[in-house]
Amino acid sequence: MNIYVGNLPFSMSEEDLEAAFAAHGEVHSARIITDRYTGQSRGFGFVEMPDNNAAETAIQALNGRDFQGRPLTVNEARPREDRGPRGGGGGGGGGGGGGRW
Repeated sequence: MNIYVGNLPFSMSEEDLEAAFAAHGEVHSARIITDRYTGQSRGFGFVEMPDNNAAETAIQALNGRDFQGRPLTVNEARPREDRGPRGGGGGGGGGGGGGRW
């Protein structure tokens, strides 16, 4: 099961995140999402646990739990929605040229 973890302290490491969940079962991966330009944590991450029962137990135990002064938001991750094509619309046609009389 893939688990979303939000409201992470910016000082939290992936090792800290993994350790918090490992207390409830096997952890396949723990990732903290970072800004691609600065490398700074974006305050959320994902944990993957192979055993759904252990994952549910971890969600129940950790959701709302205070971690370094911040209450964690923990729930089953939902797939990203397709947001459609990106880019600006642009548009506007030019004005009509003046005609001669």
